[in-house]
Amino acid sequence: MNKQIFRYTLVLLVSLFSTQCSRTQQRVTSYIDGPKWDPFLDTLQQRTLRYFLDVTDSVTGLSPDRWPASYSPSSVAACGFALTTFPISVERGLITREQAANRVLSSLQYILNLDQSEQPDASGYKGLFYHFLKMNNGKREWNCELSTIDTALLMAGVLCCQSYFDRDSETEQQLRTLADSLYRRVDWEWAMNGREGITLGWTPEKGFHHQIWNGYDEAMILYILALGSPTFSIPESTWDVWTKPYLRATYYGYDFVSFAPLFGHQFSHCWIDFNGIQDVYMKKFGIDYFENSRRATYSQRAYAIDNPGKWRDYSDSIWGVTACDGPKDTSFEVDGMKRRFEGYAARGGSVDWTNDDGTIAPTAAGGSVAFAPEICIPALKSIKAKYGERIFQKYGFLDAFNPTYVTPATQNGWFDVDYLGIDQGPIAIMIENLRNGFVWKLMRKNPYIVRGLKRAKFSGGWLEETK
Repeated sequence: MNKQIFRYTLVLLVSLFSTQCSRTQQRVTSYIDGPKWDPFLDTLQQRTLRYFLDVTDSVTGLSPDRWPASYSPSSVAACGFALTTFPISVERGLITREQAANRVLSSLQYILNLDQSEQPDASGYKGLFYHFLKMNNGKREWNCELSTIDTALLMAGVLCCQSYFDRDSETEQQLRTLADSLYRRVDWEWAMNGREGITLGWTPEKGFHHQIWNGYDEAMILYILALGSPTFSIPESTWDVWTKPYLRATYYGYDFVSFAPLFGHQFSHCWIDFNGIQDVYMKKFGIDYFENSRRATYSQRAYAIDNPGKWRDYSDSIWGVTACDGPKDTSFEVDGMKRRFEGYAARGGSVDWTNDDGTIAPTAAGGSVAFAPEICIPALKSIKAKYGERIFQKYGFLDAFNPTYVTPATQNGWFDVDYLGIDQGPIAIMIENLRNGFVWKLMRKNPYIVRGLKRAKFSGGWLEETK
């Protein structure tokens, strides 16, 4: 009983600390403008940007799902993150604007010319793309699905480059035209299959997935892009369908719309600045999606402090549960308890669903650094300080680690050997958004993003100043 009281008190103190903080954006602004900018962020970001510059094919733009795995196809979502990092790399002095423009132009030409047909070995259909493509020829891999969300993440990167490369050179003009063609070609309306919302995907073998995207997760960017389309726009009512199943609840003292893995609170925010703008749902709630993600981030730290599963090393500075690699699908006893472990899996903690096997992913804190730098930066630094080169190497943080997974072969715990593109991307992008709002400001200028937000009935903040 005393332990339970102590645990509750500790979590309550974390909650009280959070409520004493002013709006996160005010804290972020002071963090950027004041003397507190940490050079560690420069090192982490540069290494992570180098990952995309080095492993993304310079001609095709195909970025591997993971590296340096013995084999990995390209993930089209990773391609979207890679495209977004090229303008950031220009701003950070890692590549010239001309070099970046040439790489993006070549990539967009290649992706636009990939086979779009109903054939099972095509690269896509109706403007959408398969989740995984073969690195050597861009064709569908593993009989995977035509993915609506992964196509959206790719298009977010495409539109980011369209907004950044705005000069009158022939290369940049061509680049913008190709970006427009890629985005306008996506038939989001077809992807609804007559339903009230967008389906998860389609395969030529089985047709459309039975589920639609609704309820809070990473797919906000999907609906905003589909609503903003000038060619295959979906009805405004789909946003209400999306928000209807939201679960708003209090978790470890924080009241927010729930989604257990942190990536769902991060991916859409890489490109869209939700700070200060609200849809109808959030207006009733009295906050915005930026604040929602901040609260979700704080709840994860509080969960780690409480550590109900008694996993090794969880603390106020070692935390972060999201979708990521894991050691292995197996079970055995550790510290006198039967433990279940997983390989790659969605992990998270929430009111309605928790899946935790002691695996921590640095991208959980890294992708939230723009929401809550005061807790995310210390977490990232602590992970690096405690585990060193076992987790922090040439391209920044390897995907994940698990200190509880102790075997004769892993006496100090399990540490990943791969980087994952979709987990590297949010780290590099959100550090830049913390620094100066760079990607957010780019996407504010994009008319498709603005139209999508307005058709979803967002209002307020920077959106009021945009035509």
